[in-house]
Amino acid sequence: MFETIRNAFKIKDLRKKIFYTLFALIIVRIGSQLPLPGVDGDYVAQWFSQQSASDFISQLTGGSFEEMSIFALNITPYITASIILQLLTIAIPRLEELHKDGEEGRKKISEYTRYTTIALSVLESAAMAIGFGNQGFLKEGVTFTTVTVCVVAMTAGSSFLMWLGEQITEKGIGNGISIILLYNIVSRMPEDMRTLAEKYVTGAGNVVNGLIGALVIIAIIVGMVIFIIYLSDGERRISVQYSKKTQGRKLVGGQSSHIPLKVNTAGVIPIIFAGSLFSMPIVIARFAGVEPASGAGATFLQKCLKVLNQGAWCNIDSFNEFKYTLGLVIYIALIIFFAYFYTSITFNPQEIAMNMKKQGGFIPGIRPGKPTMDYLTRVLNNVIMIGAIGLSFVAFVPIFFSGAFGADVSFGGTSIIIIVGVILETLKQIESQMLVRHYKGFISE
Repeated sequence: MFETIRNAFKIKDLRKKIFYTLFALIIVRIGSQLPLPGVDGDYVAQWFSQQSASDFISQLTGGSFEEMSIFALNITPYITASIILQLLTIAIPRLEELHKDGEEGRKKISEYTRYTTIALSVLESAAMAIGFGNQGFLKEGVTFTTVTVCVVAMTAGSSFLMWLGEQITEKGIGNGISIILLYNIVSRMPEDMRTLAEKYVTGAGNVVNGLIGALVIIAIIVGMVIFIIYLSDGERRISVQYSKKTQGRKLVGGQSSHIPLKVNTAGVIPIIFAGSLFSMPIVIARFAGVEPASGAGATFLQKCLKVLNQGAWCNIDSFNEFKYTLGLVIYIALIIFFAYFYTSITFNPQEIAMNMKKQGGFIPGIRPGKPTMDYLTRVLNNVIMIGAIGLSFVAFVPIFFSGAFGADVSFGGTSIIIIVGVILETLKQIESQMLVRHYKGFISE
């Protein structure tokens, strides 16, 4: 990795792209610190310090949500819009045609994604302005003027980040939206590391316990990163043989290839879906003044919210509190469900089998047509299960240590998967650009 980065800085064009990306990220950081007009900053800081349901959103926004800055929504509306358009691809024939229409179709879908992003930004910012305004966040209260100012500012901030992400993709390094998301997550990690160090290293009581605590923290993080790298790169290759056929006077074909089925086909999407389903009811309930609670005086709704609250899971000190770990079981079940659901709409065994048959391809030992489709479906289901279990493990480890040992940090399994995935993808893109430049230089000589 370090060798690739060092070599990239030796190439003028890549060096310019890297500096352009870094400059764009500086702008993101500055915008994340600019407060919304009319917002009571002290009240915001005090309110968020008492909440744990916002951790998932804080991971994706780099803390700009907690700061209630003009980038409070950050790129979350764009991510949501992209997922919605991808899901609608199988439901709306027009979108499915565009998806298969090559470059022009993808441009049209990108245009629809931008419009959807702006619409979601307006809806989310209006809900936040009214909901938080009723909590006392706005200095002048909830009025048409204050709500309008907040909606315009947050929508403009989200739209600007969407545009900036596209500029990074075009003029910088890597996928711009992914780079901004990576930067948001990484920007929170120094504070989390300091919190862990104060609790388990400097606050351990003696040098030996502090050293053991440091080694355990490092071992868990390194182990998780290595596991995610293997999970992201793992794939099941299905051999495909293409029969020979005559074209004119030539005999073509007879080649061997393979279909790569990634173990983690759905990526981080299942965790994002499951996390959103769990955090959204809690946020909405808090807008209505209902807090998660347990005990004799708690209502059924408050107990249900407690089940959905990740901060209440894996508490081994008390059985009355540990029973709320039922939410973790539901959470993992949702991750597995969404892993199958998302993969089913992005990988179509029937379409793959039909294309193979048209091109004269077949899987050795499997007849073309329906037997090939059944075989691909069976193998795909097995691969998805392995990937879903791996994703569940990645999501479980931070939650377990947070609940059992009080290791409260903002980053979790979702964050680590995004960090590793984006870094690996960006390094591959840098290497490919270096390789293309090398070939161009070779041809020119």
